[in-house]
Amino acid sequence: SPTGDSWGIFTFLCAALCNLPALPALNCSEELGAGQSIQQTYDLTRYLEHQLRTLAGTYLNYLGPPFNEPDFNPPRLVRAEPRVPSATVDLDLWRGLTDNARLAANYRAYSRLLCYLRLLDGQVGTAELRHRLAHFCASLQGLVLSIGGVMSSLGYPLPAGPAAPPAGPPGAPAAPNDFLKKMDDFWLLKELQTWLWRSAKDFNRLKKKVPPAVVTLRLEARGF
Repeated sequence: SPTGDSWGIFTFLCAALCNLPALPALNCSEELGAGQSIQQTYDLTRYLEHQLRTLAGTYLNYLGPPFNEPDFNPPRLVRAEPRVPSATVDLDLWRGLTDNARLAANYRAYSRLLCYLRLLDGQVGTAELRHRLAHFCASLQGLVLSIGGVMSSLGYPLPAGPAAPPAGPPGAPAAPNDFLKKMDDFWLLKELQTWLWRSAKDFNRLKKKVPPAVVTLRLEARGF
């Protein structure tokens, strides 16, 4: 009868399912590798370039003339060289470095520059500028962590960087007068601009060398 046939088919299917071995199940997962980490770091570098343009304009206006004048381009003082990490390196020499060496240099420089920026945050007198500096410092801290993530994903060790800017001789002021202190701040922003410009180029080249994230299929044995 039709009812008997339906019951027989149902019984057969139940028995077949109960006796099946473990069946492989497809699990689709994205491998988040070095390629995506490099892309995210490149995007963050470009975002910081944009942020810095706004911050620099506000801060230079805070310093006043001649620092906020468009054609102000003084020579860098020798005394300032050891205080702020300089990005003034021959481009051919820089490109001749290994990826590891360039990443380590970027990591150390931004760690150091971040320390100086945090010192500025405690010195400025306007709430708006303090807010902009705090926001930029948070983004720059993210860039340091992101560069560290790229290095780890490529199997490079993190360099040991200074925890704080190097101090001068005991009792010596950071700058002999207010004008030289402003010059230090001016060059800090200029060096940040150059580092970010060069870092964006570094990560753009690096992401072309490292394949992007791939999607893989894994087989997982699952029983009923």
